[in-house]
Amino acid sequence: MAGNGLLRTLRLCARQEMMLAVRSRWTQLFAIVFGGLALAVASSGYVLSGGSGMQDFARTAASLVQVVLLIVPLTALVMGVLALTPDKGSAELVFAQPVARGGVLLGSLLGLFEALVAAQTLGFAAAGLVIFARAGNEGLPGFVTVWIGSVILTAVFLALAALIAAGQFGRRRTRALATALVVWFALALLVDIVALGAASMLRSGHASRLLMTSVLLNPISAVRTGALLAIEGTAAFGAASLALLRFTNGAAGAFIAIAASLLLWIAVPAALAVRRLSRMDIA
Repeated sequence: MAGNGLLRTLRLCARQEMMLAVRSRWTQLFAIVFGGLALAVASSGYVLSGGSGMQDFARTAASLVQVVLLIVPLTALVMGVLALTPDKGSAELVFAQPVARGGVLLGSLLGLFEALVAAQTLGFAAAGLVIFARAGNEGLPGFVTVWIGSVILTAVFLALAALIAAGQFGRRRTRALATALVVWFALALLVDIVALGAASMLRSGHASRLLMTSVLLNPISAVRTGALLAIEGTAAFGAASLALLRFTNGAAGAFIAIAASLLLWIAVPAALAVRRLSRMDIA
């Protein structure tokens, strides 16, 4: 019976949060901007080489990876914190009901995830239709791979947003949003720079281990490595990704290590957020 009640809470909260997110102008704007950026990447790929026309799926996917790595985590963190940080009055009302706090949080998280994935899918689909009409279907699997990476990043950074937002009420929303921006900056830019700088001062073996660890401990680097490995093999790999490939004895081992890392990045922050919220004094 308790399990059925938790599932009902999850479904109800997920449905409500998804409806609110889909109706939000921010979500709609995100879908439009994301699709526009994908089209811009596809149509501007030949500019530097002096050509013109629409890139195919393969070239667009390789160019679109970096856009996804920057925009999707930032959007998931900001929208997640704004949506999952409750006002004090509404939180007191909701949690006064005979429902599990964890069920409310996970349901809201699921609904927001569905809405953001739908927005990204619309953006990818709109760009994909134009690319298909202009350049055919060559390289389509790579384009789908970038979409999968986008979905995974959304799940990871929504889980982080839930952890940041859990237990934050009212005026603390601004603090939670500032924390989210710091987390995004650290994972999107700072960690890789620090790792490369530190590796340049170490011997080869230690440097390789440090770079490999930085790939697995940073979800953005993990998705980048997995996407490039699926799209272009090792042709576009940097030092950190090549270190991981050597350590795992090939692509299959690298995919397993990356998948395990990303699953932990989703599960651990979500579990910690539920635990933190369940221990908070709402009154």
